[in-house]
Amino acid sequence: MDQRKRRKELSQEIRKKIIDKHVKGKGYKTISKQLDVPVTTVAHIIQKFKIHGTVANLPGRGRRRKIDDKSKRRIIRMVTKEPRKTSKEIQGELQAQGTSVSDRTIRRCLSQSGLHGRRPRRTPLLKTNHKKARLEFAKLHVDKPQRFWENVLWTDETKIELFAKAHQLYVHRQKNEAYQEKNTVPSVKHGGGSVMFWGCFAASGTGCLESVQGTMKSQDYQGILERNVLASVRKLGLSRRSWVLQQDNDPKNTQEWLRGKHWTILKWPSMSPDLNPIEHLWKELKHAVWKRHPSNLRQLEQFAHEEWAKIPAEKCRSLIDSYRNRLIAVIASKGCATKY
Repeated sequence: MDQRKRRKELSQEIRKKIIDKHVKGKGYKTISKQLDVPVTTVAHIIQKFKIHGTVANLPGRGRRRKIDDKSKRRIIRMVTKEPRKTSKEIQGELQAQGTSVSDRTIRRCLSQSGLHGRRPRRTPLLKTNHKKARLEFAKLHVDKPQRFWENVLWTDETKIELFAKAHQLYVHRQKNEAYQEKNTVPSVKHGGGSVMFWGCFAASGTGCLESVQGTMKSQDYQGILERNVLASVRKLGLSRRSWVLQQDNDPKNTQEWLRGKHWTILKWPSMSPDLNPIEHLWKELKHAVWKRHPSNLRQLEQFAHEEWAKIPAEKCRSLIDSYRNRLIAVIASKGCATKY
């Protein structure tokens, strides 16, 4: 056996066996051979036992820490107060206070404390009046019975681009196969165009989906509502007497048109995509369409209608069953944007 090879630290059990054999009168070489431990290690463990009366590791062993608990707490306070502060900036502040720590040690300290570097999530720019309106909406509706939300028709618009989001897709390929046609996604200048869609859904499933041609003006929007809202209410089996329409705030002339329809409109706080569960369906729809790699806008529109119809009712139901959690999250954040 080559005793010069670096070995792992011996377990407590092996150390105790060395001492037991020594107490029974076994020599160093015999113990070494029987337990497959270098003679020098056997001698060291026995000598340590004679001096300290133990085979356990003594206090103070191991590599000395580069940062003490006080400095660690100071670093954590810095990033808790200012999450965008970099390790270099923290290093500079500590240096000014007489503490010399590398930025690598600072990053390790933060990581060990569960404070990992992440890209900030993009959220709507909420002003004070937006936060106030969102908070009031959440408090007003948080105790609504579940049957109320089951009779809401949720609506929204979204844009699906033909090629611009191709970078979000992944392919599994060999190292030298990057430019094989099957592993590439075609791209053109300006993203290849896009299609705007208006859609709706309820707890019982997805409703109508309509593509919007050109810029949607107030009269165009009214036409979409006229063609799709009641048709979706009937399709989804919503209560004719108690169904509610959810929509973003629109120009005054559209609001006047809606009053003439005598529909119950959910008073909606602006800048609140996290309160509209249809956003989850839009995300699912976009990924489903992009996976099919449409090559032109006609295909994109076709795939969108097909994939919208495939969204399972169970998915819609789960979004509505958990809707109260969204309101609770807004209340907890005092009207700020939430993870939803």
